[in-house]
Amino acid sequence: MAVVSLGLPTLAPRAHAGVGPDGAHGLLLPADRPADAGLVDRFGRTATDLRVSLTDRCNLRCTYCMPAEGLPTLPRDAVMTRDEIVRLVGIATRDLGVRQVRFTGGEPLLRGDLVEIVRECAALPDRPELSLTTNAVGLDHRAQALRDAGLDRVNVSLDTLDPDTFATLARRPFLERTLAGLAAAAEVFDVVKVNAVLVHGVNADHAADLLTWCLERGFELRFIEQMPLDADHRWSRSGMVTAADVRALLAERFTLVPDDAPRDGAPAERFAVLARASDGRPSTTTSAATGRLGTVGIIASVTEPFCADCRRTRLTAEGAVRSCLFAHTETDLLGPLRAGASDAELADTWRAAMWGKAAGHGMSAPGFTQPDRTMSAIGG
Repeated sequence: MAVVSLGLPTLAPRAHAGVGPDGAHGLLLPADRPADAGLVDRFGRTATDLRVSLTDRCNLRCTYCMPAEGLPTLPRDAVMTRDEIVRLVGIATRDLGVRQVRFTGGEPLLRGDLVEIVRECAALPDRPELSLTTNAVGLDHRAQALRDAGLDRVNVSLDTLDPDTFATLARRPFLERTLAGLAAAAEVFDVVKVNAVLVHGVNADHAADLLTWCLERGFELRFIEQMPLDADHRWSRSGMVTAADVRALLAERFTLVPDDAPRDGAPAERFAVLARASDGRPSTTTSAATGRLGTVGIIASVTEPFCADCRRTRLTAEGAVRSCLFAHTETDLLGPLRAGASDAELADTWRAAMWGKAAGHGMSAPGFTQPDRTMSAIGG
């Protein structure tokens, strides 16, 4: 599978009766959607990673996500209940081949029943790997309970270690609360990842310090390119910190070497972080003599898209399937569920939604338009 300029998958034509005339993309005709148990699409991809948004509410107002005044939130009865979440996760794992489930938001710690959601999903017969993306505000009080309930790992958003810069980006002075949550997570979880978004003129020059801090604590840091999912619609390609920028910023202090482990559909490209040689020159190998310090990931959704190997499917807080972060349409599952649809009917609706997934997000295509919904409303 090769990736072309827009992140579109290019597949060799398959020996299948439904192969269509578009040989460049190996396109199957919609009428020929296979009776497959998994979440397959027309381009040969299979979704096995489910992101579930538990709420659209958040206690931060990050500049690259939400406006200072916040956003209107969903009515309580529009949001999936615990039982509905567990039922849909159960369908995904039992009937659709999902193997990883990540709970997102908004801020999922704002769900009072989060521990119960995790416990019930961990008790499913086809138990998936369970993770949580959080800003960690309040995690210090719940980390142990979440671990005991069956949560496998956490991803914490942290863009800077400077209190003033944190308050500028998040519009809340909560750095110490986030760090307390991270410290508690490190005590109980084997894997803790940190997600950072860099912004020119604000925290871009903090990249190497943040990596040093994470390496010292055994956290895997992943830098994420800012995507056009902000509420103010001020994003611009020319103004963002790119993956190439990140690599250049880190190269001032570290040597990065592509990691040997297969990427296997993960959004982050991983690099081994090496110490400098004794003479100050960059190390060029990953031998023990060069001093491997750990790993770092870069998620380059905009400039180096990985759509061709995307394995994700998403549920919004109101129970709608989104096949892509940048989709302009959603497929409602919660309405049919509440109307009495069977598990089999819900599973087939989900399959149909994923079958229609676009080849790529198309951010480099003429006429690309930003989705109306923000990251906080979609779920990460």
